[in-house]
Amino acid sequence: MGELDAFLALAGDLADAAGGAIRPHFRQPIAVTDKPDLSPVTVADRAAEAAMRRLIAARFPEHGIIGEEYGPERADSEFVWVLDPIDGTKSFISGVPLFGTLIALARQGRPILGIIDQPISRERWLGATGHPTTFNGTAIRCRPCAAIAAATVFSTSPDMFKGADAAAHGRVAKAAKLARFGADCYAYGLLAHGFIDLVIEASLKPYDFSAMVPIVEGAGGIATDWQGKPLSLASDGRVLVAGDPDAHREALALLAA
Repeated sequence: MGELDAFLALAGDLADAAGGAIRPHFRQPIAVTDKPDLSPVTVADRAAEAAMRRLIAARFPEHGIIGEEYGPERADSEFVWVLDPIDGTKSFISGVPLFGTLIALARQGRPILGIIDQPISRERWLGATGHPTTFNGTAIRCRPCAAIAAATVFSTSPDMFKGADAAAHGRVAKAAKLARFGADCYAYGLLAHGFIDLVIEASLKPYDFSAMVPIVEGAGGIATDWQGKPLSLASDGRVLVAGDPDAHREALALLAA
């Protein structure tokens, strides 16, 4: 087994372990705690991340980890796993199955492997450098969309856009054929699958966006920051993802206008 194959095998096991920790709590009475930033967290979030951390430590103890719930560990390592056990906890606690477990592996700060796993519907998007993106094992591609006027654009919430960012997002949303909010990480999977055209977000952390980078790129799409630069663990949290390079260029121009 090659190095990347070993990483892919672990990533799949991480998603399986997280799903096993999450499913028993979905649409069940569950205590919700507010973190200092007022975002919610549950026992399911913490149990899923703890399960993934145990597996990483057992197989690649030299690797680093950045997780939403338990923070960084050896974050200066060459290989760093980036984990969001439940991206979309607000949906999860509301009984809405538009959340997902995000698993990424970054090498020297650049994501090289990513999984978006929806543990309730059992849908899994997988991307890795040099590999075509798959959905439940079948290769998928982004769809063409040469102009914003024909585009469907998604963002998680209008609350993530403040000040000038809100105005910038508004320019793209106004120019698009359809602008929608919601879906959290699920939107990135839909873009890679060819059902939507753009995802624009701000105020993200590395564990929010790292997993989708190889998934989108492996499906023929483009994932950058708002200046068109490649995404890395050091990116500022503003993300522009497109399935078509023409739509991406037009969106960049509108964001900068």
